[in-house]
This record gives sequence, C-alpha cells and structure tokens, in this order.
Amino acid sequence: MDIARMSTNDVVWKKSSWSSNGNCVEVARLDGGHVAVRDSKDRDGSTLVFTPGEWTAFVQGVKGSEFDL
Repeated sequence: MDIARMSTNDVVWKKSSWSSNGNCVEVARLDGGHVAVRDSKDRDGSTLVFTPGEWTAFVQGVKGSEFDL
C-alpha cells in the first residue's frame, strides 16, 4: 500500500474532547489500520500518515510518559 497516495478526503476526523482553545490535532483512521494526523487550525494543510505499528508505538510512549518534559 502506498501511504503517500492514501486519500484523507472521505474520512471521519476526530479531536480530543479536552480541546477547548483550538490548538489541537485531529486524527482519522484510514484503510489498513493507518492513522492520519492534521492540525485542526489548518485542515487543508499537510497531513501526516502513520503505519499501525508507528501509531501503536506513539500511543504507548504517551501512556508511558516517554514524552513528558
């Protein structure tokens, strides 16, 4: 599957219910378990697409406080 050519036009974007100031990201599930991420303030801008393994590693890192300052 060519991730660079995946379409994000017809996906359901979600953002955190904790988002209140507009400075957040939105995520969407894509075919094959891939996950797309975009800036909620620039919906027509760039979109990052992660493989299922990359997304799982990121979520585990967040839950494990790997990115805490």
